[in-house]
Amino acid sequence: MRVAPGGGEATVLVTEVDGVPLRFTNGVDIDQVTGEVYFTDSSRNYNRSQHEMVTRTGDSTGRLLRYDPRTGKAVVLQADVTYPNGLAISADRTHLIISSTGPCKLLRYWIKGSKAGTMELFADLPGYPDNVRPDKKGGYWVALHREKAELPFGVDSHLLALRIDADGKIIEEMRGPKGVRPTEVVERKGGRLFMGSVELHYVSVVTRK
Repeated sequence: MRVAPGGGEATVLVTEVDGVPLRFTNGVDIDQVTGEVYFTDSSRNYNRSQHEMVTRTGDSTGRLLRYDPRTGKAVVLQADVTYPNGLAISADRTHLIISSTGPCKLLRYWIKGSKAGTMELFADLPGYPDNVRPDKKGGYWVALHREKAELPFGVDSHLLALRIDADGKIIEEMRGPKGVRPTEVVERKGGRLFMGSVELHYVSVVTRK
């Protein structure tokens, strides 16, 4: 859907791609030069309210898609992806970074260059990633819903987010209470981080030293 800058009723742009209904649309990013919209459909079998089943069953029917506002058409870039979630276009606009939630990985899909149209592993993660957003240095912030081997008891601290550099290396960690499970971490002016979650009724602001 698209909403005008001044707000108002949303316009539905796409409801299906290649004859397959969109059941679990999730991450989205826009090429600021071409206006092309890249987005994920996390599963062909489950909807958002059944998101735990996507991880539990190892569902690999997710899709990476692109919508072209000039033609009004959407196409499948990559099918049969395991729980594709958040995504972000790289600073040089050559590739996308996509979180694969169940496998705890980041994937890279090339949209330009000699590898265009191919997908590869970008980083293994210590937790389940949600949204991916660019930092201010060519890398990315990745929100983690929880750690892989997280226990409900013990020290009340777990990973909330990771900063990944342009080569896929973890260069910064953010920790917090286990009751906080972020779905979004966005960096703004001055290095401040805005952290949100579908499970919380507020947005946290983190000032880094």
